[in-house]
Amino acid sequence: MLLSRLDVSAEVLKLCLLISVPVAAVALMLAALFIYRILDDRRQIAESEQRFRRAMEDSAIGIAIVGLDGCIQETNPAFAAMLGYSKEEIEALTFFQITHPDDVQIGRETMDGMRAGTVNAFHFEKRYLKKDGTPVWAHLAGSVIRDEKSGRPLYLVSQIENIDARKQSEARIAEAETRWNFALASAGQGVWDLDMRKGGTTYSATWVKMLGYADGELDGDPDRWLTMIHPDDRENVAEADRAHLEGRTPFFEAEFRMRHKDGHWVWILDRGKTLERDTEGRLIRAIGSLTDITQRKQTEESLIVSAAALADEKERLRVTLQSIGDAVICTDAANRITFMNPIAEKLTGIPGAEALGKTLGHVYWAVDEETGQRIGMTRPALGGSSPADQNSRAVLIRRDDTRCSIRQVVSPIMNDRQEFCGLVIVFQDFTDARALQRQLAYAAAHDTLTGLANRSSFIRTMEELVDQSRKAGAAKPAGEHHFMFIDLDHFKLVNDTGGHAAGDALLKRVAEAIRGALGPKDIVARLGGDEFAVILKSGSSAGARIAARSIIDAVRSLQFNWEGRPHAIDASIGLAPIHAGSGEVDEIIARADAACYAAKAAGRGCVSVAPDDNGSSGQAEPPLAAAS
Repeated sequence: MLLSRLDVSAEVLKLCLLISVPVAAVALMLAALFIYRILDDRRQIAESEQRFRRAMEDSAIGIAIVGLDGCIQETNPAFAAMLGYSKEEIEALTFFQITHPDDVQIGRETMDGMRAGTVNAFHFEKRYLKKDGTPVWAHLAGSVIRDEKSGRPLYLVSQIENIDARKQSEARIAEAETRWNFALASAGQGVWDLDMRKGGTTYSATWVKMLGYADGELDGDPDRWLTMIHPDDRENVAEADRAHLEGRTPFFEAEFRMRHKDGHWVWILDRGKTLERDTEGRLIRAIGSLTDITQRKQTEESLIVSAAALADEKERLRVTLQSIGDAVICTDAANRITFMNPIAEKLTGIPGAEALGKTLGHVYWAVDEETGQRIGMTRPALGGSSPADQNSRAVLIRRDDTRCSIRQVVSPIMNDRQEFCGLVIVFQDFTDARALQRQLAYAAAHDTLTGLANRSSFIRTMEELVDQSRKAGAAKPAGEHHFMFIDLDHFKLVNDTGGHAAGDALLKRVAEAIRGALGPKDIVARLGGDEFAVILKSGSSAGARIAARSIIDAVRSLQFNWEGRPHAIDASIGLAPIHAGSGEVDEIIARADAACYAAKAAGRGCVSVAPDDNGSSGQAEPPLAAAS
């Protein structure tokens, strides 16, 4: 009708038709493309949601979606199983209902911060309540999901990791440390800890209280204690300190006087040991204990003074000796026992009435702790001086063959004419103190987790072997000793999935497996992390490769499971000989380390031998699965 009213020629009409057809086609194509994009977006959203669901269902860590009202909107089986609920049961609860009452507040504060816009992510530890009411510790980490346009919080997503085993372990360690500190404090033992990496020395509360100071008042300067020593004692203490630092004595021990804060002098028995040195032998860490021996020193001085007038002061001395806390035995010039106090009766296990008149060897038999040789009770030469003989490593052997570590002081009794009249033996039960010294020595040389040799003690052993090889000369067979560098394969996966507790448990199993695959003379150490080292004390190169394969077989067959999940691990080993031409210890380790990397590059789970002295390249043997 419109066209009939217009004066439009046929050519114009034809042109309009030609234009309208493409325009319509383009419109249809755009509509189809728009519909396709909508369908594709929906498909991608569905796939993303499916992946999220799958991740939640398969995750070993608990995952929960919590609404603004605290209701649990959705969770995964891992979280439900952690608390002993079914998925449906736990989704019918709020997080307030399953949280320990003492920890509810931290959840409320998180919710308040989320609503206020100050919290976008969170992580903290708290206790949940299982279905049976028992608490379980967990670590929460999550984030707040907000509306993209308004920024309004919608819900929060939390990842929940069960850390109850770690918390219980920490509690046990804290309890043990409390008991140990209480035992030291009850015994009047102060403890000092020198750590150069931390900038100085720290002292226990018992230590500083012994000298009248407040807790922490003396911490810091590692040399301050030297300024507090009596001037007459400083040189002896400094010499004992130098002797230990230079390796001439196994531990530091000295008796000296220290100035109390109020000015008087306190006699101290100081024992310590170096735990760690740097590569140049400088001290890094040392630890030790101090005991107030003022009373004992006063008693010893009293005994020495009283000995000069023993005949006139015998009864008075007897009363004094009966009341002190040390064990005391007195003899006459013929070495027959004339006196024993109750502490001596208790330590020797022999009543005083039975011991009187008997020779000293019938009651008191002391040997050197290290040599096992009897410690003789020598009398001074005629007209000679009569100093007290002290021994800090004596062992008392009783009639029933039981033993007691003691510290003894043997003083000769001389009359006013300098004639020998007998001996006074003062001794103390030092079993606990020596056990502490042995524990410190063991801790300094062994890995805490596995019980194997630690890196520092292993390096010392390597250095000794290299020195022996050099002294023996090049005529010795090149394969007399061999060094293995062992690195675990797939260990990181165990740590990532099971946590450090799983990794520690696996390292203990691996240490046992390596130790069990070797001979009793071979040395095994943990260098750190998942790296181990072995020194084969004897054998050919072929035998060393066989031993390395045995280790790989042992590690591979561990069948390690953690929380119901199996983990398969392997070991890659670099092997290097130790002989006269091997070079320094660090060069041998570097060659074995490089060979280990070659073993990993060759497919893991195999052995690679380091290049020999002629520079020929080391070759990795095939993985055992392929070689067998």
